[in-house]
Amino acid sequence: MKAQVPELEELERVLSRLGSGAQRHIACEVQGTVGQTLPVHVVTLGNPQADAGVAYIGGVHGLERIGSAVVTAWLDSLAARLEWDSSLHQLLERVRVVFVPITNPGGMLRGTRANPQGVDLMRNAPVDALDAVPFLVGGQRISAGLPWYRGRLGEPMQPESAALCDVVQRELHGRKFSLALDCHSGFGMRDRIWFPMAHRRQPIAHLAQLAALHDIFEQSNNHHHYVFEPQSRQYLAHGDLWDYSYMQACEAGQGVFLPLTLEMGSWLWVRKNPRQLFSRHGIFNPLIEHRQQRVLRRHFALLDFTLRAAASASAWLPEGDALQTHRAAAIQRWYART
Repeated sequence: MKAQVPELEELERVLSRLGSGAQRHIACEVQGTVGQTLPVHVVTLGNPQADAGVAYIGGVHGLERIGSAVVTAWLDSLAARLEWDSSLHQLLERVRVVFVPITNPGGMLRGTRANPQGVDLMRNAPVDALDAVPFLVGGQRISAGLPWYRGRLGEPMQPESAALCDVVQRELHGRKFSLALDCHSGFGMRDRIWFPMAHRRQPIAHLAQLAALHDIFEQSNNHHHYVFEPQSRQYLAHGDLWDYSYMQACEAGQGVFLPLTLEMGSWLWVRKNPRQLFSRHGIFNPLIEHRQQRVLRRHFALLDFTLRAAASASAWLPEGDALQTHRAAAIQRWYART
């Protein structure tokens, strides 16, 4: 009997209800148990020629099942609304929407952060930090037996990492505006939204546009619970996939691409249920059903905002003098020394 991944079964249930308005394909397949392969599913909705795009990513780390659950639940919600919501159909004329709910099905099957080869996919890109990184946590090439393993120097990226970057490049890069939201868990007592860079402390080229996105989020969600910040404020790391993808987009020189990472504060769940400390999954996921349902509801406003912000980017992206104004405010907010 083949081992099962409940999150993959739930995703395939959602996929079965998608109508003709959605496209689906398998980006790659990875080894599961003996004789078993596991698919990395990709779903796309909306206008392929749209000026804007948004991607929702989950399951890059196999232990962080809640990220996949959030992305799959959002896909399920949109699939249900496509049956009756004419306003959603109108919105999708203006934006391309991409889902990769389970990027690392092999790690999810094994209950590991890394993929079956022991590689941490979020340390696997060919990007080296410009300053010192924390030992192990920032990425290491010592051994696949230790966490945060980057893979061997000079080897190609892992199939899952390469497939994700290819999907993002094909579906998002080159549009006038696009963003990605990658859902993770396990960092602290607050829900955080991180933006690049992870390998350096200097601001990104599109800091003004990112600041404008932050501003309209604050204005339309004035009681939100997120900490919005550059990842470098917390720590630097080698091999970050979103640094790599962002730099690829910048090299192409077309449009604005903003990759964001949602880091759900899993210590909140541990505080409410300390017994979770004794479970490897409990450190990264809510184990009680009603708490998981609460987490899914908690982030839907953010997911809906990103979809609408991408579709309406022409109405809020700064131009002219506003670029410098937003950039100066962002540097003061996130980079000025206090």
